[in-house]
Amino acid sequence: MPAASPPDLVTPALDHVVVNTRDRLDDAAACYRGLGFGLTPLGRHTLGSINRLAVFGADYLELVGIDPAATAQRRELLEFPAGLNGLVFATADAAALHRALAAKAAPVAAPAEFSRPVTIAGKSETARFRVVRIMAAAAPYGRVYFCEHLTPHLVWRDEWRHHANAAVGVARVVIAASDPAATGTLYRQLFGADCLRPVPGGLSLAMGAARLDILTLEAVAASFGAAAPAAAGRPAHLAALGIRVGDLGRTRTALAGRAGVEGGRILVASADAFGLALEFVG
Repeated sequence: MPAASPPDLVTPALDHVVVNTRDRLDDAAACYRGLGFGLTPLGRHTLGSINRLAVFGADYLELVGIDPAATAQRRELLEFPAGLNGLVFATADAAALHRALAAKAAPVAAPAEFSRPVTIAGKSETARFRVVRIMAAAAPYGRVYFCEHLTPHLVWRDEWRHHANAAVGVARVVIAASDPAATGTLYRQLFGADCLRPVPGGLSLAMGAARLDILTLEAVAASFGAAAPAAAGRPAHLAALGIRVGDLGRTRTALAGRAGVEGGRILVASADAFGLALEFVG
């Protein structure tokens, strides 16, 4: 289970991030294993998607894809290219959160539940989730939502927290935006007018131990160079993910030949990380 205490209703705390693999989950899993991540067994959601997780201390990275065998498929995954596609905040009470945000006229949908089976020590269990989604029009660059874990012990398990690249958590999520102030409007609606602070090239939101950086396209290009995914005409997109590691020496060993060292970070290009720039920091 997460080490952190449950977050307040409308305090930003990262739960997990999602990499959209569309119909290529196996390829993405092979890619991320090659980058030193340990992944959970294949999961099948009742929503019609499949996934594998890289579980950290108090958050995780999810690879999600379309389940070709499902009768009801998540067509919204096919509306986005492969790459970083989901920003998920934690909540301890999705129903109360929805009431609080709806009272502020935030663009939220009603709470919804789904599940997936999990096998633990040969026994079948059911991991259950309740989510509050942000309306698609308010976040055209990806899927933003809040997640309440009804069975957190079936996600945060010690046997799934071991990574050859020494990953221990998400450090930051980067949105590339032509207008950071406009993109930041959603987060002010969710978390208050003063939730964003100015940083060089844009704005930043604290999410517990992680942060969300909303940066200009130029600032992202200056920071990540050719490693950044192409904007492809999009006014905003989820461009990069920072991973915090416990031992950069182990990270360098795990990523030898797959990444470059830049100052205090190790950088993997989007072409080698399934559509997102991936940076590892100590």
